[in-house]
Amino acid sequence: MIDIHHHLLFGVDDGPKDLESSLALAEAAIADGITHIVCTPHANDTWEFNPERNRERLEAIRERIGDRLTFGLGCDFHLSYENIEAALQNPSPFSINQGNYLLVEFAEFMIPHNIGETFYEFTVRGVRPIITHPERNPILQKEQGRMAEWMRTGCLVQITAGSLEGRFGRRAQAMSWELLEKNWVHFIATDAHSISGRPPVLRSAWEAVAQRLGEATAERLCVSNPRAAFENQKLPPQPEPEGVYVYEDHDRPAGLFSRLFGK
Repeated sequence: MIDIHHHLLFGVDDGPKDLESSLALAEAAIADGITHIVCTPHANDTWEFNPERNRERLEAIRERIGDRLTFGLGCDFHLSYENIEAALQNPSPFSINQGNYLLVEFAEFMIPHNIGETFYEFTVRGVRPIITHPERNPILQKEQGRMAEWMRTGCLVQITAGSLEGRFGRRAQAMSWELLEKNWVHFIATDAHSISGRPPVLRSAWEAVAQRLGEATAERLCVSNPRAAFENQKLPPQPEPEGVYVYEDHDRPAGLFSRLFGK
């Protein structure tokens, strides 16, 4: 399994504080069956985002873990004005492995009404925003329909593995399954921060999805799609999301879904 959202780097945000804590997270991920981790420190006003320091911290972890895990770098990108301007000019410091996939996180108290225009600007430049854990956002819990607009511009969606088990409350759990059943989810990731508080557990989510929606769906969300993002490849064919593209069959735009999702 491939985890594209994981706060593994020590001393850079609210994740592990020291190298030993990072190593404990990495060992737990290995034990869970995770083979690849994208290290995604926050990029916001609270914690300085320093790509050079992030690479140094990752190298210290890699020296101890060796080839038992394959590592990548990205960030947990907060949609501030400064971040957006910087990423529109040069997304590579922020995106997954300097490719075209960018994890984006909303604030819990406000989502600008014109954020769809920003997402459109990203996709025009070839960047695929990945909306992280919408099931945990109080605004999106009440206004899921806004996500359909963003998906029409090419945005993708990542939910947190722990949400499926109720770790973030009943509302987040219910919304996670609803999004899954509507094919609105493209990735499941751990968003791991610590062994005790938010551990790197992906296997139980894979098993729950496989049992309820089939192994092919679990494989797509935990392996195939994350691998495409990790390697900066086009996503494999995706099931059409329910209610996102509303049109009669004779009005269906030829090639639209194919261009966005490889179908």
